[in-house]
Amino acid sequence: MRALRLGATILAGVKVGVLLLNCARFPVLGPRGDGDLRKTSVLVPARDEAERLPHTLPALLAAHDVEVVVLDDSSSDGTAAVAEDLIARSGHPRSRVVRGRPLPVGWTGKTWACHQLAEHASGDTLVFLDADIQLAPGALAAAVGEQQRVGADLFSVFPRQVTASLGEHLVVPVIDDVLLCLLPHPLLSLPIDAAATANGGCLVFTRTSYETIGGFRAVQGELIEDVALARRTRGLGLRLGLALGGPMLSTRMYRSYSEVVVGLARGLLFMSGGSRLLLVLGWLAHLGAYTLPAAAVAWDRRWAVPLLLALAERALVEVKTRRYAVWQSALVPAVAPAIGPLVWRALRGPATWRGRTYA
Repeated sequence: MRALRLGATILAGVKVGVLLLNCARFPVLGPRGDGDLRKTSVLVPARDEAERLPHTLPALLAAHDVEVVVLDDSSSDGTAAVAEDLIARSGHPRSRVVRGRPLPVGWTGKTWACHQLAEHASGDTLVFLDADIQLAPGALAAAVGEQQRVGADLFSVFPRQVTASLGEHLVVPVIDDVLLCLLPHPLLSLPIDAAATANGGCLVFTRTSYETIGGFRAVQGELIEDVALARRTRGLGLRLGLALGGPMLSTRMYRSYSEVVVGLARGLLFMSGGSRLLLVLGWLAHLGAYTLPAAAVAWDRRWAVPLLLALAERALVEVKTRRYAVWQSALVPAVAPAIGPLVWRALRGPATWRGRTYA
């Protein structure tokens, strides 16, 4: 038991140390954006997004100096009609809806939709934006301005996660936890493949960089295409840039725990290097570091050290991401058990998303 307690303390302590570094160094988009948007194309892949678009697309259409292209990816819910109506009512001078072509063998739906969008874009800067991303005024200028400031060939913004149900509260913030506690931001300037990551909700390329990387064709069969693009960018010796969305970009990715399980389970095996053993061991390690201390502290107060570190970790992540739901730190002991069904689904396979099944 002493070894378990020591291991839990070390794991939580290392993650809090990396998190403190990122609290100081990881950029957060602010309201003062100075990016030139006149030659920017904003590209939105949309499959069955008729419910979300009325809440997200108007904020994008408020930026009249960008080109906006929405691609309807074989939707069955009237997505194209909803997008066309929103565009017509906005009076946006440079926006349109295009119909996607049938999905070819060897591609995922997301990579094929984004590949087609790039073909329709006329801008020198390409911003791929998921249909569930909510923009604050000035968000596009902030993202493009930061990409230009750091000179990134691939720049990605991790949006602030909006959660509502208990299942979302438990699992979705783990996305930010993994980023901020396992990836020291200074590593982005070093040629380390493990430091290559991105968030597909918001990807910014220059046209030249997009073509050099090979675009989405280069990762056409990848389920986690954003990380694959980041690794390819790093492998080509190009520059990555990351930022948190903070008050400027937010998203509610899933609407229930069942959606969380289906959506996030897709990437677990990929993020474990394809190793089922590493996936299981990683989950067990987090059970020992975050769940066991809460159960064991009742009979051994020395378990309070890893428990307090775990609670502090979640509180700091909440503050850094501008979610400010610090009360959710109390949920930390239940997070690893809640991730159990995701691990089980990832181990069983195959992955299913948006009505499509992938090996």
